Amino acid sequence: MMATSMETGEGLVPPVRPCVLVFAGLDSSGGAGIQADVEAIGAVGSHALPIATALTVQDNDRVSAVNPVDPVIWRHQVDVLIEKMPVAAIKIGAIGNRANADALATLIIQLRKKQPELPVILDTVLGSGHGDLLTEGRAEHVLAPLIPLATLVTPNLPEAARLSPDAATLETQAQNLLAQGSRHVLLKGGHGDDASQVVNHWFTEGQAKSWTWARLEGAFHGSGCTLASLCAGLLAQGMDMSEALDKGQRICQKMLGQSYAIAEGQRIPNRHVSLDDI
Repeated sequence: MMATSMETGEGLVPPVRPCVLVFAGLDSSGGAGIQADVEAIGAVGSHALPIATALTVQDNDRVSAVNPVDPVIWRHQVDVLIEKMPVAAIKIGAIGNRANADALATLIIQLRKKQPELPVILDTVLGSGHGDLLTEGRAEHVLAPLIPLATLVTPNLPEAARLSPDAATLETQAQNLLAQGSRHVLLKGGHGDDASQVVNHWFTEGQAKSWTWARLEGAFHGSGCTLASLCAGLLAQGMDMSEALDKGQRICQKMLGQSYAIAEGQRIPNRHVSLDDI
């Protein structure tokens, strides 16, 4: 569902964009978390409804503290939004703790009573690029209520290993997440050892596919948030999973290729690039 203008009795009204309900941490450096989600979702023509589930203390490299937001507070925000606005997809990033995960699971089950196929994109944000934790408690425990409800799970290699500690291969890690109920898994290869390329692997029931991308120079803050949110914005428009993953990765690669610096250290993906050639 692309943004389209509607005709009413009073004439043409502005285009309507599909809404993506976003749950993520507020990154005060502006490189990852909610700001990344809002920019990426907007870049592909959807609209983000941002809900802060954690307030972080961080810069473009390291996380110093994570302060989960009381679910009573953000649930009130959500109730006001969903009373008026149709939700076309949900994107979940850093949620802070198990209490937020439980509250989110309850919300998703509620919304799917009316929208059984509502896409839920779970970016398993467990730590910063340097490994600083972004959630309280064990990863497996915190995310356990959400993985079975996810349409798409997007862990990087360290996160996949933490979520499936007994799995010896990428395929068995993905199969573990599928067995828990997730319908699709995209294993992101940015933390791989190959100095020249990054390989991302998509697994779903009875199917697997890989994409290979040139490894870009430097390190990036918010690349995972950006990719997951691009996919969420595209799925919100009714795009099928294979096309959304392919297009989302192509856009993300361009945003990383035109990244910019705000200080020494990790660069910020440029989520305002032209997409005319994508």
